Amino acid sequence: MSRLLLVSNRLPVTVKAEKEHVSVVRSAGGLATGLSGPHERSGGLWIGWPGDVSRLSSPQRAEVESQLAALRCVPLYLSPSEVARFYEGYSNRVLWPLCHYLLDRMPRHHRDWDAYAKANERFAELVARHYQPGDTIWVHDYQLMLVPGLLRERLPEARIGYFHHIPFPSSEIFQTLPHREKLLRGLLGADVVGFHTPGYAYHFSSALLRVLGLETDMDHVTHEGRIVRLGSFPMGIDAESFERLAHDPGVLGEVSVIQERSDGQRLLLGIDRLDYTKGIPRRLLAVQRLLEREPAWRGRLRLVQVAVPSRTQVEDYAAYRDKVDELVGRINGQYGTVHNVPVHYLYRSFNERQLVGLYRAADVMLVTPIRDGMNLVAKEFCAARPDEDGVLILSEFAGAATELRDAVIVNPYDIDGMADAIEHALEMPVEERRRRMRALRAQVKSRDVHWWVSHFLDTLQSVPQRSTKPGAAAELIERLRGTRQRVLLLDYDGTLVGSAPRPELAVPDPELLELLGRVAALPGIHVHIVSGRMKETLEEWMGALPVGLHAEHGLWSRSAPGAPWKMLEGVAPEWKELARPMLDLFTSRVPGSFVEEKTASLAWHYRQVDPDFGAWQSRELRLKLCEVLGRSPLEVLAGDKVVEVRPRGVNKGCVVAQSLEGTEPGTLVAAFGDDRTDEDLFAALPEGAISVHSDGKASRAGYRVKGPAEVRKVLVALLQG
Repeated sequence: MSRLLLVSNRLPVTVKAEKEHVSVVRSAGGLATGLSGPHERSGGLWIGWPGDVSRLSSPQRAEVESQLAALRCVPLYLSPSEVARFYEGYSNRVLWPLCHYLLDRMPRHHRDWDAYAKANERFAELVARHYQPGDTIWVHDYQLMLVPGLLRERLPEARIGYFHHIPFPSSEIFQTLPHREKLLRGLLGADVVGFHTPGYAYHFSSALLRVLGLETDMDHVTHEGRIVRLGSFPMGIDAESFERLAHDPGVLGEVSVIQERSDGQRLLLGIDRLDYTKGIPRRLLAVQRLLEREPAWRGRLRLVQVAVPSRTQVEDYAAYRDKVDELVGRINGQYGTVHNVPVHYLYRSFNERQLVGLYRAADVMLVTPIRDGMNLVAKEFCAARPDEDGVLILSEFAGAATELRDAVIVNPYDIDGMADAIEHALEMPVEERRRRMRALRAQVKSRDVHWWVSHFLDTLQSVPQRSTKPGAAAELIERLRGTRQRVLLLDYDGTLVGSAPRPELAVPDPELLELLGRVAALPGIHVHIVSGRMKETLEEWMGALPVGLHAEHGLWSRSAPGAPWKMLEGVAPEWKELARPMLDLFTSRVPGSFVEEKTASLAWHYRQVDPDFGAWQSRELRLKLCEVLGRSPLEVLAGDKVVEVRPRGVNKGCVVAQSLEGTEPGTLVAAFGDDRTDEDLFAALPEGAISVHSDGKASRAGYRVKGPAEVRKVLVALLQG
């Protein structure tokens, strides 16, 4: 297998310093466990921050680097200032609450963006430095959203994957972020962008459409000539390890001790990082509500709530801890007795053996985040119950709820509903408990962390790598300059000018007109404008230029200023009456859309329509038109925010033969375009011709440039040759 380069904010290690001795210890956990196999087998590298080593002496730092190298880990050292701004600042004060729908926790000013961008640059530079041709790169999580795009700039042919470990919010939420375009373009540098659930992948697709105007085709999107696969890859756990621990005699002994000390009480369990997304206060309120309305449960149940310290330097987390402490004190003060309290609160970390002991001892597991990417605790609980007992109460807003449908699913915002669910779980018959747990365990064991890793990497390996030349403006210019006789076929909208809300607004600017005139005046160059515009529009805008004009995708042509316009033979307009009623119907029901009528085509424009609604309606319109026009000599084309109906045989490819009339043998033909209609032009070019695509969509073109600005740079370069 190819070498795997793993990239994450934090290396899967802990650096421990005791006096003069320093050691590097591997971390336990789902990600480290799942990726260790491919990391080892491929002879790959893991690149990330090793933690704070700023206080280590030079000899200690050298020892750390030696031990990291033995583990094939490559450290990227971050200063305390970088950690404060990049990690604690933008990553955890902006992106974390945004992705968890908590806009009220975001700062008013995103002052740490530049630190985030610079840190991502440093990660990308380090990865590029260690990259070898053929390596596979897998970037992880929201701290590094810019890295795939930065790597694509440095390593155009690399195979790059990205996985988003937290929720991806709805497009309406994501659009509130000032740097939204840069983050999306960063992720699109990957070949595969993965999420835990189909819902998160859909939100990402919607953001691409609303922010960048990119329409997703089923499970992929085309960007800058590359296919970017989008998919859901629900992360699992090392289920076998948890089950093995659940049978360990030492763990079983601890379970017996917990149950004996419970003195007949039913045990509820919550295990979470102390994070405001985990829903701990609402969980406590649900327990309080149950005790309040059902006095019979007082003294008969106990909630063990483990809160693992998290991001203690972030002010919001300190305030959140105070809130939880206050709630625990209030509930215990109200319902506790001399002999016991209803909430046993533990603010500390537990090792895996201790956690499995708690999992096996619990009657009910409460996993009730208000928003969570996946939540592996829910899966750990199931794997640790080979006795097929215990009930899982799971928030519908946890990614795990998509898979673990045999849990008791709750809305964590509904306190009474959660109280009902707790009581239902406590009273559930043993047969139902076992049926549910068997189904949950089967799911967790079949989709474990090893399945997740192989599923993602197999998908990444299956993505075809591009064969066209990216950003090859220099080579393109060299070829155009190296030939004495040249014919340039230039599309207009999207190639020479950017897109406009309405067709009539894309008037050529004076700089463009001057540039075209100067290029057309060069010896040995013949320039043709090949557009979908009506001939009257082209005549008004560019009629005085010494260029050939071709309107309505080649239906009308004019060879020079003052020459008559000639229409393609055999095209009759009677067919329009078949298509017009359908286009008019969609115009009436889609606000902002309109129909443009040309001599031999009808175009339905939806650039001013809500992006999601417009894309949906355009797909439906194309299906309806194909039904109505299926046996007619017509074709339906999807362009850039436009659906066009035209007679078959009327396309830009017809222009090629006309443009070459009277030219010398060996004349070089170069065609520039940006959408589906230009593919007909590219397909009709003679052997040895140049085809140039100026957009990110899939294309047969041999060269790619970035939009009208770069097309103009190519034309300017011809003047300088």
